[in-house]
Amino acid sequence: MNRLLILPVLLLTLLVGTPAYSADFQKGLTAARSGDYATALREWTPLAEQGDADAQYNLGVMYAEGKGVPQDYKTAVKWNRLAAKQGNALAQYNLGNMYANGQGVTQDYKEAAKWWRLSAKQGDAEAQYNLGMTYDKGYGVTQDYKEALKWYRLSAEQGNAEAQNSLGGMYGLGQGVTQDYKEALKWYRLSAEQGHASAQNNLGVMYGLGHGVLQDNVYALMWANIAASNGDAKGGKVRDIIAKLMTPDQIAEAQKRARECVRKKYKGC
Repeated sequence: MNRLLILPVLLLTLLVGTPAYSADFQKGLTAARSGDYATALREWTPLAEQGDADAQYNLGVMYAEGKGVPQDYKTAVKWNRLAAKQGNALAQYNLGNMYANGQGVTQDYKEAAKWWRLSAKQGDAEAQYNLGMTYDKGYGVTQDYKEALKWYRLSAEQGNAEAQNSLGGMYGLGQGVTQDYKEALKWYRLSAEQGHASAQNNLGVMYGLGHGVLQDNVYALMWANIAASNGDAKGGKVRDIIAKLMTPDQIAEAQKRARECVRKKYKGC
């Protein structure tokens, strides 16, 4: 079963941790939260120049997103790199993304994997997922399904829906692990319950084929309908294939269950 490949994107958020920061840092944080990025820039720049890793990370966010300053990926890379070298996991993750996307630097998956690994080892779930993907697809590293499985699992166990879907795919295909449809179903379901459209489609396929669960076209169509409504192109194709095997009453029942499942926010469907 093919699964959706999500290339790494630049996901940047302002630091909102709870450590005791200086008054200047807190003033910048308060300003940023209220949308006053000019004040945040004024407060954080001197701190960043003095070596404050959190201020450096936040400046990297501002320059990457163009908040309070013209968008400037090269300057974003500069500040993220300084913070990343001090061990800031979020900066390491973001720097990996920038190398993967060629933002402010020449695209380099090997360098991206280097920074994601440092962040992943600190427990960052997004970095763990991205590192798993690099091993899964052989981006910047030698393809290694067992290593991919390791990082996907660490991320999935933290609740990352992308990783849960990918981990389900590896169990379904037997990549890096003994093929196990029930385990695949388990991870697809966890991801689907978070609204992950590809996982919802994968869950529908599992019901349609009877892999890890009793074959049931009604549930297969239900999940395919939900996946399609959430933007998964494969869901529409699966929906059309399954519907041809069903009676009008069965199709109506699947549509009814899909509506109920959406109302329940995909839980317990």
